Amino acid sequence: MRTIIFRTFAPYIAALMVLFSIFVLLRGHNEPGGGFIGGLIAASALAIYGIACGVEGVRRAIGVHPMTLAGIGLLLAAAAGLLSAFTGQAYMTSQWAVVHIFGTDVDLSTPMFFDIGVYLVVVGAFGSIALALEERESD
Repeated sequence: MRTIIFRTFAPYIAALMVLFSIFVLLRGHNEPGGGFIGGLIAASALAIYGIACGVEGVRRAIGVHPMTLAGIGLLLAAAAGLLSAFTGQAYMTSQWAVVHIFGTDVDLSTPMFFDIGVYLVVVGAFGSIALALEERESD
């Protein structure tokens, strides 16, 4: 399956899939989507890139072990829930803040950070599985 055409186009397809996964992640608050679906799309991009360029190419591209991404995502999702404890509210109660960046108001919320954590957990876990399966197949 490692034809020259597939090896040539796989990095571009994977990059587009990662961009689309971020779009799905960020639109998940108001429309269908979110961290889980976005993470699945990004993990699929890693799998496609791994089939085309090999496991070592994927490891170089992401820079860290996929399970490290999953751990960071789990910590971020848990921390997003803990922020409500500092205000005396129940765990996972939404908190909002408005930040002024370059003259524009940007709304930040704990559900967004929770979704980003879920995204990283899914990318890390499913990316790790896909890479392990690809390593096993190439042996």
